[in-house]
Amino acid sequence: MLLSALLTSVGINLGLCLLYCTLYSILSKQPSNAKVYASRSVAAKEAPAETNGFDFERLLPTAGWVRRAWQPSEDQLLSVTSFDAVVFIRIFIFSLKVFGFGGIIGVFVLLPINFQGTQLEEDYSDSSYMSLDSFSISNVNDGSKWLWVHFCAAYIFSAAVCYLLYDEYSYISSRRMAHFYSSKPQPNQFTVLVRGIPVLSGSSGSETVDRFFTEYYSSTYLSHSVIRRTSKLQRLTSAADKVYRTLARLKSEKDPQKRFKRDGLFGSKVDGLDHYGKKLDDLEDTVRLEQSSLAGKEVSAAFVSFKSRLAAAIAVNIQQGTNPTEWVTEGAPEPQDVHWPFFSSSFIKRWVSKLVVVVAYAAVIILFLIPVAIVQGLTNLEQLETWFPFLTSILNLTVVSEVITGYLPSLILQLFLSLVPPIMILLSSMEGYISFSQIQKGACTKMLWFTIWNIFFANVLSGTALSELDILLEPKEIPGLLADGVPAQASFFIAYVVTSGWTSTVSSELFRLKPLIFSMIKRLFSGNDGDEFEAPSIPYHKEIPKILLFGVLGITYFLLAPLILPFLLVYCCMGYLIFRNQLLNVYAPKYETGGKLWPIVHNSTIFSLVLMHIIAIGIFGIKTLPLAASLMIPLPILTLLFNEYCRKRFLPIFKSYPVECLVKKDIEDQSDPSMDAFYDKLRTAYEDPVLLPIQRRRSRDGYNSPLLPR
Repeated sequence: MLLSALLTSVGINLGLCLLYCTLYSILSKQPSNAKVYASRSVAAKEAPAETNGFDFERLLPTAGWVRRAWQPSEDQLLSVTSFDAVVFIRIFIFSLKVFGFGGIIGVFVLLPINFQGTQLEEDYSDSSYMSLDSFSISNVNDGSKWLWVHFCAAYIFSAAVCYLLYDEYSYISSRRMAHFYSSKPQPNQFTVLVRGIPVLSGSSGSETVDRFFTEYYSSTYLSHSVIRRTSKLQRLTSAADKVYRTLARLKSEKDPQKRFKRDGLFGSKVDGLDHYGKKLDDLEDTVRLEQSSLAGKEVSAAFVSFKSRLAAAIAVNIQQGTNPTEWVTEGAPEPQDVHWPFFSSSFIKRWVSKLVVVVAYAAVIILFLIPVAIVQGLTNLEQLETWFPFLTSILNLTVVSEVITGYLPSLILQLFLSLVPPIMILLSSMEGYISFSQIQKGACTKMLWFTIWNIFFANVLSGTALSELDILLEPKEIPGLLADGVPAQASFFIAYVVTSGWTSTVSSELFRLKPLIFSMIKRLFSGNDGDEFEAPSIPYHKEIPKILLFGVLGITYFLLAPLILPFLLVYCCMGYLIFRNQLLNVYAPKYETGGKLWPIVHNSTIFSLVLMHIIAIGIFGIKTLPLAASLMIPLPILTLLFNEYCRKRFLPIFKSYPVECLVKKDIEDQSDPSMDAFYDKLRTAYEDPVLLPIQRRRSRDGYNSPLLPR
């Protein structure tokens, strides 16, 4: 890619960023857009009421939102969001440290050395424009002594990243423990999920669970909630909730004529309040009948609650019965985090689902190679002219060629990539996870490796490299293959950072175009949609893989094309401010995992370092510096040893809390007078919401007692 093409892409995306920020500053001040840009305040009933009249100040763009996003400390951010949100922001802080340190060495030391090389002069002797390859290690002459500077930089940068990674892991681990100590008692701390309950003939699952835990946990057992098959009931409840919201909207209509609707296509108009009121009553009667019929439809699983955290931890970590496939225990998620459809799946169905997910995941990865091939065709004008010879005259125009090679490929790739996160959520849901947080964590991992393979490796191995697939079967040839392909794609990934990072990821996140359009359409056709509103939660499975992909690019290209680092620093600064703003104003936490997503960040960073080392070995081999290539071999080994130490030192803290912490919290609870009330709530915390008594009724005659025995 020519430097002018990159500048064209930077100009287009910089203009879009300024446009998005300006529009956000104006639109966020309009009270009618409060549900889009101040969702947390609307959900908490704190949004300002709409004012009549024209206010000119609301049409002036300002940068006050930047100051408001910057000012809150980490503790203040934690008090209004969640620990998971704080860990998410720490990813940007960690990336800023890594890219800041790497940028100093890369831009001021490696970049001048690369530019002074003459290896590529013959390739671009006929061109009057400067290529970005002139700033990469490919331009350094073979056998040059300056390559030893790159060798030293690799060791210094790897040591710095490992130090920063250790420091961040240690900091987040200590904050996780401090957050646990300062938190109030939570139901999931006292509860375990038990599966594979061996129900004897003549007794129910509830009786079996109560008998087992009363016998073996007599002093600490509190209560249990047996799980039932409620798939049909969940559909009925969802339909009833939808009708209830429609009824609430009709009641809030100020114009009585809008309450009437046509009965059928050619029928007469009927009163909507009466129509939906009868429909709601019928649905609620059906729900009650279904609730009554579920008394015997038990699943061999139950939530079991204890009087102390230590007892729950013992139940999770110790085998309960002589048969390891029975009385299988695991930690329970928060009550609002439970994914109830999972419990309607049998063991065989879950096992088959996992196999289906693996096959579907592989199919998605393979199918995504099609847009990658299209993108690579756009980055190579000669190949594009071969495919479409009738476009030759148009492609010869300078402006057209610069837009096509500098901006269009990254945009197309980003559009295709936006379709993937919902697919990953669907695949993770099919695996049988018991909570939404586990589904999102599984989707995050799938999305990360999908992104690394299809965005990084598929682009690197495209073209001529794909015709040499037999080389991939030779491990000794892999460093050379990567060393040949990765530097060649440096210009594409710089443009990708600008297009995907600056515009599609952070600036469009601030502008929230899709929610804005949906909100306008809803107001236009539905009017007032009632008082019920729920703030969205941040899609970690979508955002974290994007940040980590840029981490892979930054660490990998630190040695090869350090010109990418300033663009990554801009992305991290923008992402830090914009996502702090969104966490404070838009996204509301739906669950709390205590920062369990951080180990994914750690593993991704270690992978990036090892990948950089492997490519460096190949680069020094190609550059005829075999001694440097040989001396690079210990570096990935040392990095993996460091990773193993971190796994032993920090990872257990993210899996479960130690006995020391659990006992201290249990002792504190003994002097807490509110624990009796907490235990009362704990007894019913894990009841399936669709089995609870119906609270929303149109008629006066209601039922106030649960229909199922506890």
